[in-house]
Amino acid sequence: MSHIERHAVSVTTDASGNATAYSPVLTGKINSITYAKTDFTDGVDFTITGEATGQTIWTESNVNASKTVAPRQPTHGQDGTASLYAAGGEPVEDKIALANDRVKIVIAQGGNTKSGTFYITVE
Repeated sequence: MSHIERHAVSVTTDASGNATAYSPVLTGKINSITYAKTDFTDGVDFTITGEATGQTIWTESNVNASKTVAPRQPTHGQDGTASLYAAGGEPVEDKIALANDRVKIVIAQGGNTKSGTFYITVE
């Protein structure tokens, strides 16, 4: 049985509608991230990465409502080539792992002193 943790990160924008916030230090695979809209302006942009590595976890523009995503990354063979499903040539994907890293959440176009919360589940 795997152990799953949930971390809430509340984010409030400055007067220009921008903000940067961080999760606690995490180790594990990201299962999902839920954005719970409080009052960010419609059309808010997210750039969510691993702080130390810069690895992209979730990037989306013009978000208007609460939503949940289960971000995944493409996998590769030992020679660095992309692993693909033979039938359709679609990439094989797996959960994104963090090791002693924080999730960095950058908000743009969120509105003047507006807020939202991100719930990160990690196993």
